[in-house]
Amino acid sequence: MAQVLAAEGVTFLSAFPLQNLIESSAKIGIRPVICRQERTGVNIADGYARVTNGAGLGVFTMQYGPGAENAFSGVAQAYADSVPMLHLAGGSPSGRQGVAPTFDPVRAYRSVTKWAAQIRTAGDVPAMMRRALGQLRNGRRGPVLLEMVHDAMGQDYPGDSVDYTPVRGHRSAAAGEDVRELIAALLAARNPIVVAGQGVLYGEASAELVAFAELAQIPVMTTLAGKSAFPENHAFALGTGGLTRTLMVSRFLAEADLIVGIGTSFTINTFTTPMPAGTPLAQVTNCGEDIGKDYPVALGAVGDAALVLEQMSEEYRRQDGPKVRGDGNGAAARVAAVSAEYAAQWEPHSTTDEVPISPYRVIRELQQAFDVANTIITHDSGYPRDQLVPMWKSEAPRGYLGWGKSTQLGYGLGLAIGAKLAAPEKSVVNLMGEAAFGMSGLDVETAVRSEIPIVTVVLNNGVMTKYDSHMPAASERYGSNRLGGNYAAIGAALGAHAERVSDPGELAAALRRAQAANRDGRPALVEVMSKVEPQVAT
Repeated sequence: MAQVLAAEGVTFLSAFPLQNLIESSAKIGIRPVICRQERTGVNIADGYARVTNGAGLGVFTMQYGPGAENAFSGVAQAYADSVPMLHLAGGSPSGRQGVAPTFDPVRAYRSVTKWAAQIRTAGDVPAMMRRALGQLRNGRRGPVLLEMVHDAMGQDYPGDSVDYTPVRGHRSAAAGEDVRELIAALLAARNPIVVAGQGVLYGEASAELVAFAELAQIPVMTTLAGKSAFPENHAFALGTGGLTRTLMVSRFLAEADLIVGIGTSFTINTFTTPMPAGTPLAQVTNCGEDIGKDYPVALGAVGDAALVLEQMSEEYRRQDGPKVRGDGNGAAARVAAVSAEYAAQWEPHSTTDEVPISPYRVIRELQQAFDVANTIITHDSGYPRDQLVPMWKSEAPRGYLGWGKSTQLGYGLGLAIGAKLAAPEKSVVNLMGEAAFGMSGLDVETAVRSEIPIVTVVLNNGVMTKYDSHMPAASERYGSNRLGGNYAAIGAALGAHAERVSDPGELAAALRRAQAANRDGRPALVEVMSKVEPQVAT
């Protein structure tokens, strides 16, 4: 198995002992990154897979029984966000398979994986890995599980060498008539917009999307998972629509007479902006079963995002689109006007000197401290996500790791570690709250021990924001919404550069010191004593 992983270009293995694959991999130069809990280990492989677009293989492995049980929630999160990572689960000995209460990974994980299967003999390893990687790299993205039955993996491999060829992904374009109908509808619309999803990122189609938007003079919004697929400093950028969204998203969705989804499933979910009732939808996806899944779809095209966008540009020119649409009904000027209105509305929140510190001031300081085009930022669940999503302007693909169809607290830290492993030349930042830190904060030590220099910003406002409205009696009588702790002290005790900031005027200097620590190879934790800020952009 280790030789197959090496043939696939695997350079590190996210893991939690006991798992014999760790030692076998280390012997041939595959670095083990040992996490503090299985869920974070899965999240590390997840972040790596996202940033490498699945070309780099994100792998997590752990022992059978409790290890496989504990990793389940991390794989469920990866499944919700269609992440192509490989989960190599330890399996019980063959004599215990199917015997209660033995945990059965294949059966248990089938609901949260694209494909799940079992390796029953050592000789099956190459064939089963080919099947697993074929599932990861073709069609719908999602995690794949291979259960390594304990005694099977202890057998001698039959033969002197492993017969294995790395697996390639394959792409296809859409049917020409589907593209023609879509472009004809686009040319007939006065106020069309594009909704770009994560499929644009996995298809590495951002350049093709920019080219089409400029050709067709059409505004572009992104989904939460698709954030960073289109540069948000572009003249046609509307920003991101999730549970929270920019004013541009709200305004242009309301006015649209055709919505063209590219690389999106149009899934109805708490953390996705709903499509307006009655507005015609067109959908471009490599998963035909997603067309019309949650909304009626008038026009569909099945194919790879980059290839279909090239087809759309070619067809747009063939139908004389530049002449028909001209300046796209003044789209760029309309985007600029609404963007200015939105910026003026939120500027006071971003520049306020109030104490405790506004989270919007924190976001502004982060944008000024880091080179956005060379930074990867992610967030944790709840208000860190809700406040960051509409305010941070992504400039490069995968410069933002957005997520939310499942919304587990503590996810962002593992994502950030995996992202840094995938792109060591970039700055990597994770924004989290106190509840999220409680779920995964000890894995700051994983980053320290493994010399993975990321920046973690913890917003400490002393409560779970707005939970007093969900449980008013419990909050008033028993303080059930309250949290406490000195997270900078914990970070320092775990070996990170760590400091606590209470004055907004000190934020910039604290972030510079965090960056300096990163340049020296040390992870950094900046705890910000922040305001309870329930205001979000909707």
